[in-house]
Amino acid sequence: MDKSGISITYRTKRCDRPLAAIRIRAAAGDPRRGWLTAGGQTIPVALGRGGIIANKREGDGGTPKGSFRPRRLWWRADRHKRPQTFLPARAIRPEDAWCEDPESRHYNRPMRLDRDRSGDRLKRDDHLYDFIVEIDHNTSPRIAGRGSAVFLHLARENFSATAGCVSMTKSAMLQLLRRLGPRTRIVIG
Repeated sequence: MDKSGISITYRTKRCDRPLAAIRIRAAAGDPRRGWLTAGGQTIPVALGRGGIIANKREGDGGTPKGSFRPRRLWWRADRHKRPQTFLPARAIRPEDAWCEDPESRHYNRPMRLDRDRSGDRLKRDDHLYDFIVEIDHNTSPRIAGRGSAVFLHLARENFSATAGCVSMTKSAMLQLLRRLGPRTRIVIG
């Protein structure tokens, strides 16, 4: 009850629907570091070694500027239980990789590794890819050389720059996953 004698009920905010948007921007003074703002919270992130760039090219180290959608969560089921999320999810298998070869018909798509193919292996010894959010950068249409394998994933302990992805701590990732859905806009820049 408040001072007037009226009973007041406080409700805790439920996170029962996905966020409409998250925003990622570079930090002042260091283009390889940034801030992700979502649902009233701001968390530090690492960006590509080239900072946020409008004209993304394969191998430039830049994080692409633009508005994207998350497509799917990939996670290491051998290390973690399936996190709560509104996104479709897939456990990473030993043969899972991502094609970064602009000459390949599989460019910027998931693929299976075998003796004849190379790619960015998703099952890594470190923990960077324990949780990967695949985004729709350069997917429709896919243009050879315009960048591949741009993900949200876990950061290195020292928050060093990525090859073009956005990375964060595990606790921040798990919190973000609870609110990400296929229609959430990821606005970078």
